[in-house]
Amino acid sequence: MPQPRLFRIIDKAVFDYRMLEAGDRILVGASGGKDSTALIQYFANRQKRRDADFSFTAFHVQSEITPPLSGELLQLFESWGVTPLTLDVRVLGRLKAGRKMNCWWCSTQRRTELLNYALANGYNKLALGHHLDDVLETLLMNMLNRGELSTMAPAMRYRDYPLTVIRPLYYADVDSIIRHGKDNGFISSTCTCTFQDNSGRKEARRHLEELTGGDPAKKQRLLASLDNICPEYLPHLGKRDRLPRETP
Repeated sequence: MPQPRLFRIIDKAVFDYRMLEAGDRILVGASGGKDSTALIQYFANRQKRRDADFSFTAFHVQSEITPPLSGELLQLFESWGVTPLTLDVRVLGRLKAGRKMNCWWCSTQRRTELLNYALANGYNKLALGHHLDDVLETLLMNMLNRGELSTMAPAMRYRDYPLTVIRPLYYADVDSIIRHGKDNGFISSTCTCTFQDNSGRKEARRHLEELTGGDPAKKQRLLASLDNICPEYLPHLGKRDRLPRETP
């Protein structure tokens, strides 16, 4: 039986960036949304292959402002042979006086819990559900707001921890994930808290739509430009303080 199209897209990213290695123990963030759900289904499906040599755990960080995994979603996980773990944390109490709750800060708290659990329990990889649109939106946000050419890496090894973050949905545009979710009956839960403030990402999403018209091929070419750099045509080479020095 042929693999779903989304799984073939994920396979390519996994191969290109060597995201899976023999003996890997992977902690997968399970937010309840379509992205992480598709990722968990992929890992469950891939474990059935004859050459599979890895293990994974779906891990949900629940707080007072994020919804628990729905019963329908838990049943779907069970049909894939997945039993997710849940950690209940209180994030509002961590907010310093005078600070405003926002989506970035909340997600950072939850990712910190994922990181801490992975390190404490011997996982060597942390898989997150960021997809192609997330990567390109972050690229635009960093360029427009920080004057910096950077974005989310497909695979990144922490300098201070024995842990690598992987993003297997790196090549998958959001529309392909939505179609896959609909075809597979995903029950998608999203945050509906009253503290939501992600105006910066919404603006970047609008810019991305204006640049690409939603065309997946244009999104792929925009991503490919990050691996197709022509340094002789970039202005930073003209700055004397950044020119390489010759070794005497």
